[in-house]
Amino acid sequence: MISLQRGFHSICVCYLRDICPILKDPKALAAVTDLFEEHVRRSYPQVDLVVGLDARGFLFGPLLAQRLGVGFAPIRKKGKLPGPTLSVSYSLEYAKAEAEMQEDAVSAGQKVLIVDDLLATGGTLHAACELIKQQKAEVLACLVVIELKYLNGSEKLQSTPVFSLIQY
Repeated sequence: MISLQRGFHSICVCYLRDICPILKDPKALAAVTDLFEEHVRRSYPQVDLVVGLDARGFLFGPLLAQRLGVGFAPIRKKGKLPGPTLSVSYSLEYAKAEAEMQEDAVSAGQKVLIVDDLLATGGTLHAACELIKQQKAEVLACLVVIELKYLNGSEKLQSTPVFSLIQY
């Protein structure tokens, strides 16, 4: 269900797992959402908000938020969101980047889950955690479809729990 694509981003990350086959198959997409939902209901019953990362976190995050009966908020690349934003700079495995979130997207004290498709080096998810902490909210966990364990990205997230459906 997940295909292997050589050299998608750069020569630094030689293989990137492609989640597009999951998106094309309604049963597979439902299964991913089911697995995330089961884990969250069992481990984090007090979720207030799901945050998704640009761009593929936008595919899985809203589905999970809807199932949980909570809202969804996006974290995007710099310059893509209207209104006042908070931002943080971070390093990717192949470039430098900046992530933004609208100032009013998360309220102080909210319990937040972060959703993305892939955990590689952890730069993007770490930046997302920092944005949420800037707003004095609590990051309960990061949920990803795929984790590339050999890149040790979860180490960058320190004490934030990571739940991955597939590990390579």
